[in-house]
Amino acid sequence: MKNKVIIIAEAGVNHNGDLDLAKKLIDAASEAKADYIKFQTFKTENLVTEIAEKSHYQKLRTNSISATQFDMLQSLELSHENHTELIKYCNKKNIKFLSSGFDLESIDFLESLNMDLFKIPSGEITNFPYLKKISSLNKPVVLSTGMASINDIENALNVLTSNSLTLDKISVLHCNTSYPTPLKDVNLKAMNYISEKFNVNVGYSDHTLGIEVPIAAVALGAIIIEKHLTLDRQMPGPDHFASLEPNEFSRMVSAINNISLACKGSGIKEPTESELKNINSARKSIVAKKDIEKGELFSENNLTTKRPGLGISPMNWEEIIGKLSKKKYKKNDLI
Repeated sequence: MKNKVIIIAEAGVNHNGDLDLAKKLIDAASEAKADYIKFQTFKTENLVTEIAEKSHYQKLRTNSISATQFDMLQSLELSHENHTELIKYCNKKNIKFLSSGFDLESIDFLESLNMDLFKIPSGEITNFPYLKKISSLNKPVVLSTGMASINDIENALNVLTSNSLTLDKISVLHCNTSYPTPLKDVNLKAMNYISEKFNVNVGYSDHTLGIEVPIAAVALGAIIIEKHLTLDRQMPGPDHFASLEPNEFSRMVSAINNISLACKGSGIKEPTESELKNINSARKSIVAKKDIEKGELFSENNLTTKRPGLGISPMNWEEIIGKLSKKKYKKNDLI
């Protein structure tokens, strides 16, 4: 993952339980040139009790009369058969399939599908049995940290590395679990703090409106960007409003790729190959300010600096002033 920014299109539950809509999201993610499209794998009865209320943003963004998460989530489940069909469709569209498992049974199922990467959603960062299960798989892990403190992250990493999983296989995503996230709450510098404190690869899972913040995260060193994708922000459902529509997602991917390229390099300030050809035309040389006779003293009265930079550099000015001219010069001749 260190060679390029990995972009994950978070379809999540924006398929609204409709397999055809899920495929259209795959189409959009593929056309935008995302690396992965990510869904969610869960059994509602293993994830939430029947009395659990929806979160604040879920109540705002869903039009169901149900007051519980249980009913809402049950309508958004993808069956095992759905997963198989979506994986085949992803292969056809040349994009990698990814899904966050939300319970132990779902982790087992995803492992049976030979997932090459496991994504831990923010809500599971304090779920010890869940983390222990992921650790035992010894597969690369991406850990989201919404709502987490630095101690939560440290504890989760300790559990994940308690078996054979090593830190170099773990990427930690800075995240704010508010849909949408107010810009004042992004705290993007926390991503770098996580990197420095735990010596892990870092990225950013974004829930702000727009594309600016994930682009900024790449400029700061994120190697993974996750962003929700929808076909229409006005569709009913908990996550559509804080998602990007296809044209916006494409613009984000393009900008991220450009910023990623611009941030590459040695970090040493030196002329690049593309600008070397401009040095002589942009820099100046010491030239005759007026006609100069042989044997005349060079002075500020008869010397100046002008382009091109083919002669003596103006940085040698004090070495030239006071010397005797060994030849005649016409005005504007290079010394």
